[in-house]
Order: sequence, then C-alpha cells, then structure tokens
Amino acid sequence: MERIIIHSDLNNFYASVERLFNPDLIGVPVAVCGSREERHGIVLAKSEEAKKFGVKTGDTIWQAQKKCRDIVIVPPHFDRYIDYSKKVRAIYARYTDLIESYGIDECWLDVSKSTLLFPEYDGEKYTEKDGEKHYSEGFLCHLGDVIRNTVKSELGVTVSCGVSFNKVYAKLGSDLKKPDGTSVISATYYKNVIFGLPVEDLLFVGKATCQKLRSMGISTIGKLAAADDNVMYKTFGKVGQTLLKNARGEDTDPVKHMDDKREMKSIGNSCTYAEDLTTLTQIRRHLYVLSESVAARLRESGQGLADTVHLWVRDNNLNDFSVQKKVRHTALCSEIAKHAYELFELNVKPPFKVRSLGVTVSGFDNGKSQLTFDETSGNYKKLEKVERCVDEIRKKHGYDKLQRGIVAEDPREMRNDVKSTHLIKPAKIDYPDEDN
Repeated sequence: MERIIIHSDLNNFYASVERLFNPDLIGVPVAVCGSREERHGIVLAKSEEAKKFGVKTGDTIWQAQKKCRDIVIVPPHFDRYIDYSKKVRAIYARYTDLIESYGIDECWLDVSKSTLLFPEYDGEKYTEKDGEKHYSEGFLCHLGDVIRNTVKSELGVTVSCGVSFNKVYAKLGSDLKKPDGTSVISATYYKNVIFGLPVEDLLFVGKATCQKLRSMGISTIGKLAAADDNVMYKTFGKVGQTLLKNARGEDTDPVKHMDDKREMKSIGNSCTYAEDLTTLTQIRRHLYVLSESVAARLRESGQGLADTVHLWVRDNNLNDFSVQKKVRHTALCSEIAKHAYELFELNVKPPFKVRSLGVTVSGFDNGKSQLTFDETSGNYKKLEKVERCVDEIRKKHGYDKLQRGIVAEDPREMRNDVKSTHLIKPAKIDYPDEDN
C-alpha cells in the first residue's frame, strides 16, 4: 500500500499571526519588516493583499511602499511565531507522531497509519490499478481538508496542504492551491498534475541548478523526468541522480519522528544593511560579525568541523551570487572569516555597493576528522579554546562585552548579535553542483 504524506504550509504565517493580535490589519496589505534603523529594513513576510501589488519577501521597505502606497508596515514578533508554530504542531501530533519540520511554518506528516483520520471518511477509499490498491483522490483530499479545517477553527490561521505518496510531491502540492487549499498528487495521476510545471517548482532546484537545466533544454518537471540518466550524472554527478528520482516520483525518504532532530546540512547567517557597504574594511568587518555567529552555532551543534565555506553577496540592485571553497576542517571564526573574505576579494572588484552578505559552512565531519601534526602542534587548539571561552563569557555577560578589534571599530556592530536574533528558515537551495 502506498504511503500518505501531507505537506502543510502555513499561509503568510508572520502576517497572519500579527492579525490575530491586531484585527485592524485584517483585509489590508501588510508587510512584516525588520527595523529601518538597524540592519533588517526588509520585508520578512507579507499578506495576500500585499502580494497582489507585487510585494516580495526580501524587498526593502521603500520598495514595498513604492509598489503598494497603502501598505502597513509592522515589526516582527518572533516569540509569537514560535508559540503558534508549536501550537500547530501539537494539532498535527493528534494524527501522527511522524512529523518532520521544514522551518517554522512547514511540516511533513506521514498519516499512513493514522487511526484518527481514517474513520471520518465515508466515501470510496481505494481505486484498483494493475492489481494494486491506490488511495482515491477524494479520500486523499479529505485528509488534507481535515488538517486545514482543524488548524483554522482552533487557531485562526490557515494552511495549504499537499497530499501525495512521497515528500517531494507533497511539498510541491502544497504550493498549488494557496491560500487555504488542498492539492492531491496521487500515484495514479501525478504525471497529469506536475509534468507540465516549471522545473524550478521542484524541491531543491534553485536558481543555479535551474539555469543549468534550462540551458540543457530541460524546462519542465516532465522533461527532467525523461532526461537521460548518463547525461544527468555526467553534468551533475550524484546530484543528477537525486534530481531524476525526485522528478520521477521515486523519492522514498521517510518522514522523521517528531522527536528526531533534523540532520544539519549547513549552518549560516546573512544580513541586509541599512547602508551599502563600499569598502573592503567594511566587508571584512561584517564578514567577521557573520562568521562569529556561524562558528558559535557550529560549536553548539555537535556537528564537528566544517570543510566548506560559502559566501553570498547581494548588491544594491538586488543582483546576487554565491561562491564556495573547500578548506581544512575548522570551527574557528578567524578561519571562516578569512576564507569568506578571500572569496569576496577574488569575485568582487571595486567599486562595489553591497547591500547584503551571507556566510555559510557545510561538509560536517561529525567529530571524525583527525587534525594533522602541523595543525595540532600549531595554534588551532589554542584558538579553539579561546573562542569557546568567548562563547561562555557572552552567554553570561552579553554579546557586546567582548569583541574583536575590527568589530569594535564600529560601535553599531558591537551590539549586532546576529546569532541570538537568527531564526532558522530553510529555503529553496541549490545543490553544490558547481566548482567555485
């Protein structure tokens, strides 16, 4: 019997929660934005009304106001969002304990064995094909509707649900009917539903991967599913095999138990700045601020050391790019920042106007790597101890009580505790299919 996987996606989550606390926001275009005065003066979330004017996540406040003159700007309240995220998950837990989070507002649920959901359906449950039983579309839609209606009636926020036989298709389905809808991608009719959709709609097909696929003439999910295996492997390596499996509906990845921790593939932070960065000194300072956060979170994660440093840059015209490099295994801020700065110097030539920066590390060794004699006899261990001591001092006395000299040169950055204000939100990302 096929699996029943539901992907639930809370609609306009931040804006929806803000409306629960301020009913005057209902029916008007709303954007939840970071502080104008500090570094986060961008749109973090927007309402359906704002979307109709073309307001997008990542727009600056002035861009949002230019697109929608009457838009209402409200500050974020992350404590509220986390609280409601937990309440929604508590509802999901009534139906199954196989709940895998994909950020604060998205989850996969495996309800294949949910005894609470199944008795409520009194229509046809199965269809027959090739001697195998498949769930009917009406039954699958009913399951998604039960989840949606329960969340809406009890909490006042809405979700869109995708129901399918694997996680990739379920995630795709939740994007098809927004807001507050259920889409079914069944094992019987999935080709009719998704093969004509743009290839970038598929999970994990980000901008760079999409561009490479389209350059190969692969513009839809159906064309990707029909692509030659050897060509895909030659072009993308093992990632190409994964892309083919996802497009063909062959994803067998299980939904994790609600108590399992998500496997970390990367740890990163990014910032958007109130004023464009125009000098290498500013770039280096801000890369250290970001690397402090990344290194501290890496040490807390228990993932060991990382062997890849990624840099993301966005200019004042909102054009962006990302590059990466292999490095010796490290969890040191000083090394991460050094590599990030080298990537910047190599790829960005003056004059420049940088609006946003991001630093990420990946390739975790889970504590299995052995440092070389030169590394252990050098300063690595000493520097690691120093950075761990800094972590403890900041926990007890505050982030700004101990700073590197380059950061202390700018009083505003002394208080820029990126780590404590970071809220993890997975996004559509590219597989590392290019050598940078």
